[in-house]
Amino acid sequence: MSAALHPRGVFCAALTPLGEDLAPDHARFTAHCRRLLEEGCDGIALLGTTGEANSFSTGERQALLEAAVAAGIAPERLLPGTGVAALTETVALTRHALSLGVTTVVMLPPFYYKGVSDDGVFASYAEVIERVADPRLRVVLYHIPQFSAVPLTFPVIERLRERFPGTFTGIKDSAGDLAHMEALVERFPGLAVLAGADPLMLPLLRRGGAGCITATSNLVAADLAFVFRHFSDPARAAEVEAAQARVVAARNQASRFAQMASLKTLLAARLDDAGWTRMRPPMLPLPAEEAAALLAP
Repeated sequence: MSAALHPRGVFCAALTPLGEDLAPDHARFTAHCRRLLEEGCDGIALLGTTGEANSFSTGERQALLEAAVAAGIAPERLLPGTGVAALTETVALTRHALSLGVTTVVMLPPFYYKGVSDDGVFASYAEVIERVADPRLRVVLYHIPQFSAVPLTFPVIERLRERFPGTFTGIKDSAGDLAHMEALVERFPGLAVLAGADPLMLPLLRRGGAGCITATSNLVAADLAFVFRHFSDPARAAEVEAAQARVVAARNQASRFAQMASLKTLLAARLDDAGWTRMRPPMLPLPAEEAAALLAP
């Protein structure tokens, strides 16, 4: 399913593998993207929180996206994160994505300064859109106040959609509050509301949500894809509930210790590739005793 225009479906917040030099490992990454798509993902949301994006430079981020496109991953199935603290770098990353034919991006608000007014958040997004000045651009807003400390309020979303009709087509809501997501669906018809927590996709779909951009999809893409495709089919209800139970169990397992390090540990074990456990400081791999506990049968 295309990510263009209004993203719908299961998008993996993809982990970023690192080489021994702690630089992004393009070969491992593109193989992972292909595997996720084969397992049923509709697209890859690369260079987000789960992908350690804010540990990478602009050049490293651009090179990873270029590698994905060069490897044959269809540009319309890629949703790179382009929102960073510096406005001009957000513009550069967004223009770069468009230059590769990638038209849908996920964009954090500017997140370094806290207590920013709604007017400031609106002005930042508006300045980016006006400088990029490309009618192809589609933006998925990224609401993750527990990390950014800069929430995306309903008035800001409303103003952006009024000022730039057709540009702001979705929102990834990672606050973990189902009621907030349901309110977004009700308040903004036509806005693709995507759950940022795997277990919440199913209840959100039942209220008109568009799918998910989630971390545990690195491990349970097939189950999430099954839930998305069959959630409204009474004949598959038992299978949907079974798949949902596996999704919840995987999310709980990955949340027992530090989540990103846990996901990398679990994926490394699945692929029998210890290289996947590497993380760039300040993020660290799981301590040996936690990794052993996580992988214990």
